[in-house]
Amino acid sequence: MWKDEVLEEIYTIREEHAKSFNYDLQAICNDLRKRQAESGRQIISKPIKQRSQQPNKSLHPTA
Repeated sequence: MWKDEVLEEIYTIREEHAKSFNYDLQAICNDLRKRQAESGRQIISKPIKQRSQQPNKSLHPTA
């Protein structure tokens, strides 16, 4: 089976990071937010798209 070395490295780093916080999701997220704030990079986020309330229309009508 073919392995992607880059993905394997990412998985390893992610696992080590989670393990360092005893797999506590809240602590992991807090750490990532702290690192993001300290990075000095401009954070850009898109607004969440609202789903339309229109009924689902089939592309192929049956009748």
